[in-house]
Amino acid sequence: MKVLWFDGDGLCLLAKRLERGRFVWPQASSGTVSLSRAQLSMLLEGIDWRAPVRTAEQVMSV
Repeated sequence: MKVLWFDGDGLCLLAKRLERGRFVWPQASSGTVSLSRAQLSMLLEGIDWRAPVRTAEQVMSV
């Protein structure tokens, strides 16, 4: 996923690829999607921001 983010001073390009699971992409009837900070955070973590449940199990290395 690539995200273009404007922080008020300039643009940032963020790129992220999940090792497992998938991104749950919102429907965009108008061609654009507006997400809150919390929704974007969940989307980037691979969590369905519409119903917060992990789409991939997290594995902790020891």
